[in-house]
Amino acid sequence: MRTAQPDKRTRLIETATKLAYERGFRETSLADIAEAARVPVGNVYYYFKTKEELRRGRVERRLEEFRAARAEWDRWSSPKERLLAFVGSVHANREQLARGGCPVGGLCSELHKEGGALAKKSARLFNEPIGWLEEQFRAAGHDKDSRELANASLSPPFRGWLPWRMAPNDSEVVVMEVRRLKNWINTL
Repeated sequence: MRTAQPDKRTRLIETATKLAYERGFRETSLADIAEAARVPVGNVYYYFKTKEELRRGRVERRLEEFRAARAEWDRWSSPKERLLAFVGSVHANREQLARGGCPVGGLCSELHKEGGALAKKSARLFNEPIGWLEEQFRAAGHDKDSRELANASLSPPFRGWLPWRMAPNDSEVVVMEVRRLKNWINTL
């Protein structure tokens, strides 16, 4: 039985995301993306008229991924369990994070260097998780400091953790940081 292949538009976005993560979007041409996605380069323009539209697709895809993950975390009954599930997702991605840092942080950094409307839209990649985390901390009884706690818990996984930069390719550093975050959440 064959597994369903993603449609060409989705393959192009996924491939662009992977290649941009590995070598940067600026250094990645539409031809590189088309070749890696096994889509004729001429077909790329059917889905994306410009490289900027493809970038927009990457941001939208990351937002969809967060929303899908959030829906899974929201299935947990308590705010503490939801927070621990959030941190667990960092652990699940430890190899990728150790190898190349945070893909969401990298995307936002790249877009903010370019400026413009898409840079502003990419801020949602941080604002939505911060808002969700704030909700969890408020639900756990931390009304007054929910924003501060949300920022403290989002900073390591999404903003680049200094130890990862100092110890590349060491997923054990990520494991230690995840353990530290889980211990901290369990004290709340």
